Amino acid sequence: MSFISVKSSEQACNDLEIIIPGTQAFVSNEDVKALVKELEGDIIGRTLQSIEIHRIEHDIRQIPFVEEVKVFCDMDGKVRVKIHPREAVLRVINGMGSDFYIDRKGFKMPISFNYAPHIIVASGYIAERYNDKLDTMQTTLIRDLYKTADFINRDSLWEAQIEQLYVNNEQDIELVPRIGNQRIVLGNADSLEIKFTKLKLFYDRIVRQAGWQYYKTVNLKYANQIVCERNDDIIQEEIKKINTNSINTH
Repeated sequence: MSFISVKSSEQACNDLEIIIPGTQAFVSNEDVKALVKELEGDIIGRTLQSIEIHRIEHDIRQIPFVEEVKVFCDMDGKVRVKIHPREAVLRVINGMGSDFYIDRKGFKMPISFNYAPHIIVASGYIAERYNDKLDTMQTTLIRDLYKTADFINRDSLWEAQIEQLYVNNEQDIELVPRIGNQRIVLGNADSLEIKFTKLKLFYDRIVRQAGWQYYKTVNLKYANQIVCERNDDIIQEEIKKINTNSINTH
């Protein structure tokens, strides 16, 4: 231990390594290096003992996109900064046009001007806003949007099919599909497994037989049933085609 202490006091820093695993790039290596330089100046060439690693840890932890950070030195003279970033699962655009993210653990984060992940967006009649730094969810509606987005993200079928969430003026959550133009009314986040099972039955049994265009609204709110509203404009157009063809063949 005495040898290590002497070694640390004499060993000069020869490198700063930033380790940020994951696919979402809210925090970059350049950002972290710039923050370290702002806090400590140029650390290359200084003794490891003179570098305030705990202060560096504390200040990096204040970045709202950072979930955890560990700063440590090795005996070869390298300072390592290992960051575990937050992962956004939902982007919210509220009724005032303000944006914020919700991460995997349900915390709100600000929008980044450097990076925009490809995730589900929720918009519409949403009143809740982002306040400061790492904010918590305040309303049942936002918690329901988060639960719904998290459920969709965990299922490859729904992740591929559902593009957006919309809150209508009755405060019901609607699903916006990538394929088809139906209004899919989810309601709230209660019984998500059952509601999405009903939606799969709609696609498998009704859309497959009738086609995408014949129903304009699919309501999943009610227990043990699917309520579908027909697209009368499409049906009337098809009737006109049938009548026209019938007249022309006589």
